Amino acid sequence: MRNVVRRLTATLTASAVTLATVPSGPAFAAESTPSPTARPSSLPGARMSDNPFTDLKLTGLHAEERTMWPAGNPVRFWALVLNEDLLREDYAGGEFFLYAPDTGYHGWFLVTDIPMSSTPDPYQVVIADTTFLKGAPQAEVRYGIPQKPDSARVVATVTNPTFRLAL
Repeated sequence: MRNVVRRLTATLTASAVTLATVPSGPAFAAESTPSPTARPSSLPGARMSDNPFTDLKLTGLHAEERTMWPAGNPVRFWALVLNEDLLREDYAGGEFFLYAPDTGYHGWFLVTDIPMSSTPDPYQVVIADTTFLKGAPQAEVRYGIPQKPDSARVVATVTNPTFRLAL
């Protein structure tokens, strides 16, 4: 009986030490599962040579290396996001959407890990579609009614100086 009590005491002590050193609770949950409006920062060691947006001229946007966790596995990717000054502005009565005025096509944002055609939240303006951006001479992040792009406000632009119309 004495050995059982000793083993039980040792196990409980080890468990208590482990629980004391392992993060848990709401603070840990907030770190491991970011909110949809959280802006993940670039990971250390990011190499700008991997940035697929280096050839593009950006106004109101900047490139960030981000991480998403589909099925619990990290996936790193580059994305364009709004600059801090644009994030602080007040927006009401519309949605952000990606639009190419020369073609009339709409792009998409990557909200968490789901492609969305529009979003009301400026922190969810995450552009990861290089094909869309490089397939037109200019793309714009607009704010307003997506079905009426001509009346929407242009918030940011992406210009592709290497765009050549393929005939």
